[in-house]
Amino acid sequence: MLDRLTSMRVFVRVLAAGSLSAAARQLGMSAGMVTKHVDALEAKLGIKLLHRSTRHLSLTEAGSGYLEACQRILAEIDEADAAAASQRITARGVLRMTAPLSFGSRFVAPLLPKFSRRHPEVQVELELSNSRVDLLEGGWDLAIRIGTLPDSLLQARQLGACPTVICAAPAYLARRGTPRLAHELSTHNCLAYSVPSIFGNKHWSLGEDGSLRVPIRGDLLTNNGDVLLAAALGGQGVIYQPRFIVGDALQAGRLVALELDHPTCPLGGIHALYPTDRRPPAKVREMIDYLCDALRGSAIAGASPVQR
Repeated sequence: MLDRLTSMRVFVRVLAAGSLSAAARQLGMSAGMVTKHVDALEAKLGIKLLHRSTRHLSLTEAGSGYLEACQRILAEIDEADAAAASQRITARGVLRMTAPLSFGSRFVAPLLPKFSRRHPEVQVELELSNSRVDLLEGGWDLAIRIGTLPDSLLQARQLGACPTVICAAPAYLARRGTPRLAHELSTHNCLAYSVPSIFGNKHWSLGEDGSLRVPIRGDLLTNNGDVLLAAALGGQGVIYQPRFIVGDALQAGRLVALELDHPTCPLGGIHALYPTDRRPPAKVREMIDYLCDALRGSAIAGASPVQR
């Protein structure tokens, strides 16, 4: 079956060239193929579009109206194609992205004003949530994910490392003592996540591979790292967090990192994920490049992102 749009383009070119053979030369087709395309249109429509002789072509009344419609439709298609293709070259349109709540508010949101100044034709729609949304089903262009990535059909680019730290406020350590061994955490008030993770509510995983599981207990469970940070700053207990959440407090001396006999377990990195595409739209490429540049080293240090 011949492609309908191709047949329409052939029909328009035949009239512009003045003959089937001239159209064939311009299109790089055989004269027989050009004839087949015109015949296919007439068969599909059930009407005659052209009066054809060995020396002359002319439009029927129906063919005249159909020619105008084809020209209009093909122009609109070309315009739509050009608009879509331009988005691969120039960053424009709505960029829908999602990021974890704490990381997004600390490290993504402060970077958006400068990105907007660089790319005024891009409208960013940012959703902060700790739920792992389905990018394809939800129509998202980009997601920031923290941790080891499961196998998926998504493309990924690492934005930075994600080290972790166990820490507490100086007031808490003065009151309860400073643990030096991992197993001593079991005797402290460990404030934990209510959802399963290396920072879980029953065990904390330590060691480079997370193989050491230390039983813990405490009087606060939550699904949000900022809540744990606030409680630790108030002297309530010990927390186990990504450094990007507690980095500023550590630098200011409001929290003290514990030096235990086993290292903490790294989270596996901070990544930008986007749907598989041989060449993603410019708005996606520009945002990822911008985040990579701005976040280089900042998540490791726990400091504010660098705006260049």
